[in-house]
Amino acid sequence: MKTLKISLLVAIAAFTVNTASAQKLKAFGSSIEKKVGPVTKKVPYTDVVSYLGHAAVDTEDEVRDGKKFYYIYVWIPAVAPELGLRMISPANKVKVKDPIKGATYDANASSKDFFDTYITLERSDIISKDKVDTYKTASWHKLASNDDTSEIYKQPSGNSYNSLLRYKSKVGDPTGALTTGLYRIGFTTYKKGEVKGTFLAQIGSPIKLPGVVMAKTIEELKAQMK
Repeated sequence: MKTLKISLLVAIAAFTVNTASAQKLKAFGSSIEKKVGPVTKKVPYTDVVSYLGHAAVDTEDEVRDGKKFYYIYVWIPAVAPELGLRMISPANKVKVKDPIKGATYDANASSKDFFDTYITLERSDIISKDKVDTYKTASWHKLASNDDTSEIYKQPSGNSYNSLLRYKSKVGDPTGALTTGLYRIGFTTYKKGEVKGTFLAQIGSPIKLPGVVMAKTIEELKAQMK
């Protein structure tokens, strides 16, 4: 009987650990809110595109303000009223539908490494597909940024160090409007340290935007745009 009780306790403990490590990612809510009875909820984005990637030490794209920045390029095919962006690290316990995968993700999918995410949403002055090769000389404008959010579950460290932002288009503003064109997600770690580990990045929109693609390099982006 004592052995049975111990076995049951071990099984319950294992179930609890597995449940905690495989936390469910909630729907990506937009800035639009809806009241359901006494509760106010954010209406989920209609369109969400997911990217699973892996960041390795010393493979940054640029050093900005003393921080090692990594980029994911995004093509937005139409005018959008709002874009949401969120990043979760690590991504090895996250399940999403039809994700775009970075070239090094599968080889590192089981890695337990993660980092304190800091994200930016940036827009270039490139509005035509045949001009994306000029991204290095393009003008880039930061639309929004975020460090920590309590809207996403905590990292394995127990800290709310994942990131989420929402940006509403500024119609009539040459640099602030969400137009067709080339965008990028910039990410680094806010605190001192290296960017290392798997991550999930998601772009959300309140309207359908067929043709949104995400990639680590412009070459990979162009291949998806065909």
